[in-house]
Amino acid sequence: MNQIDAPEQTASRSNPRRSAPHLRRLGVALATVVVVAAGVVGCGAGAAQEPAPTSDAPAAAVEPGVLDASDVNAWLDEMLPAALEANDIAGATVAVVNDGGTVTTRGYGHVDTGGEGTEPVPVDSEQHLFRIGSVSKLATATAAMQLVQDGHVDLDADIATYLDFAIPRNFDEPITMRHLLTHTPGFEERIAGLIGKEGTKADLRNALVTDPPEQIYRPGTVPAYSNYGNSLAGYIVERVSGIPFEEYVDRNVFDRLGMTSSSFDQPLPADLAGRVSNGYDNASSPAGYFEIVGTPPAGSMTASAPDMARFMLAHLGEPVGDTPILDEPTLDLMHQPALDATTLGTLAGAPRMTLGFFDESRNGRRIIGHGGDTLYFHTHLQIYPDEGAGLFISLNSTGTSALANHQLRQDLTKAFADRYFPAVPGAAANDVPAGSAERAAMAAGTYESSRAIESNFLTLIGLSGRTTVSVRDDGRLLLEPRPMSDSAAVYEEIEPWVWREVGGQETIAMRAVDGQVEAIGFDSAFALVPVETARSTYLAIPVIVGSVVILLLTVLAWPIGAIGRRLRRRAPRDRAGRTARILSRVAVGCALLAVGGWVGSLVLIMGLEDLSTVSLRNVQVAQLIGLLGVIPAAVRLVDDVRRRVGWSRTAGSALVLLALVGTGWFAVEFMLLSPNISY
Repeated sequence: MNQIDAPEQTASRSNPRRSAPHLRRLGVALATVVVVAAGVVGCGAGAAQEPAPTSDAPAAAVEPGVLDASDVNAWLDEMLPAALEANDIAGATVAVVNDGGTVTTRGYGHVDTGGEGTEPVPVDSEQHLFRIGSVSKLATATAAMQLVQDGHVDLDADIATYLDFAIPRNFDEPITMRHLLTHTPGFEERIAGLIGKEGTKADLRNALVTDPPEQIYRPGTVPAYSNYGNSLAGYIVERVSGIPFEEYVDRNVFDRLGMTSSSFDQPLPADLAGRVSNGYDNASSPAGYFEIVGTPPAGSMTASAPDMARFMLAHLGEPVGDTPILDEPTLDLMHQPALDATTLGTLAGAPRMTLGFFDESRNGRRIIGHGGDTLYFHTHLQIYPDEGAGLFISLNSTGTSALANHQLRQDLTKAFADRYFPAVPGAAANDVPAGSAERAAMAAGTYESSRAIESNFLTLIGLSGRTTVSVRDDGRLLLEPRPMSDSAAVYEEIEPWVWREVGGQETIAMRAVDGQVEAIGFDSAFALVPVETARSTYLAIPVIVGSVVILLLTVLAWPIGAIGRRLRRRAPRDRAGRTARILSRVAVGCALLAVGGWVGSLVLIMGLEDLSTVSLRNVQVAQLIGLLGVIPAAVRLVDDVRRRVGWSRTAGSALVLLALVGTGWFAVEFMLLSPNISY
């Protein structure tokens, strides 16, 4: 849920690949990059480093392990305790299913690390509940598909048919339930109200009608992960069924499957509240608060490992409970790619969303799944529809870093696939398609995630997590770093517009218009889109860092200059140009205050702290004064030149003018002065 898959990364499909890394850490990192990391500007400017060899390539076919309780328990017992300790994660719960039944549920570490006279409480997989973040979206999609199955919702009808409020739109094409479940309605990201502290009241309709996100992509054309879109699907379930969303899921999903330890309720019902695990930043930190997801369908579900085993079995078509949650044709429809080249174009060659699940296939096996993150909990679920197996894991701590807990989950799911469903004999290597060099040349450039904000000051987030695509001498593409990673990867074209990682299994696909790549699909609900030249990291970061450095040195020079004149017993500066000097000094101070204000605001917002309109408007006022200060700064420079005050003072005036122009340009380009401050 990036939290809830906030940007990924926030209540982001909360696998950081699906969402942005942990938001608080992202905020700190972004602030550092924008303000003080001037040295980063040159990174990557030299010769590209060859990516480290990967062991992720399909190996020769090997005999699979025996997927039974004895083998799985031994494997988990060997792998997870050491991984939790290495990553400073308090606890984990796991469920594995196969061949129509639950193979095992296991608990590791602690749900309560103890302290101040209390003893640590070990994880009991049968007893304890974990928050599962955006894996909740699978239950929401299941509920929506029940209404599709019953003929109450049309997958391809405009959702306006089912809503009692209007959604602002920038395109004429309808937004459909198919778009909502595949993360292609075209919405930008929203962060405000994503996760609140204990005691916050979640109101689904109010969250959806208050400052809805801009529609920045044509529906069905660009995968762009959207908590808002999934929550709209949940609200349609509520509207069409005539009962609250949480109650509908209780009756029609949980009760029918015997999931007696699962709920979307916030706070939890009394009989479950005492069983939920604490959440932690890391195993060494105090317990966090019970998180209230502002848009419940996108990530508020709490569940036990046995309940998630029942959910996986139901999606594998096994008889769980008295009545199937979906009939076989609807299950099959839900598990197949839901969009094709009709709207996606050549992006259809990349992994595609089903009606709720991500395509996470590996070793030639079809795997569908979903990740989820809140601030404290990090979860992943995968099922193998053709093999009848599934794996669920949830962690109750972020650990040493967002990428670390993400890597732990990735390592576990990949190791499970390699152990029990190893690679099938592969086909012969593909010949390089004709025209590959020309297509590669089109892709060169800088890209940012399609999960973006384009209508307000949080366009700043786009400065982090960018990917540079370059063409190597052998015609292959080098991505630095690969999306949602800190390492580079090389890709070779295997068919027109489709590229596969060299030595690995990941594929990407590109769509070009008029000789320019307009999107690179790399994951089912995510794409890379080109960065506007003006917002290029190589331009924006040097401009803002250089401007801030000049302004800071200017402020430091004021008292030094005054002291120097006093010590040398020089007369005060003449009054000519005094007004311009005073106004330009005010502008310098306000520009610096604005930079500090934006950095502080970003850190708080990325930590999911709500900011008042007044505080944001005050920062904008300071920014505007800094921008208007270009006028007196220019007047001062002209006056200094006219009066021939000396090269040092004239150069200083010129640098101040350039710095104010730089901060002003940055503010305009990144919409820091936009009237819209909804985020």
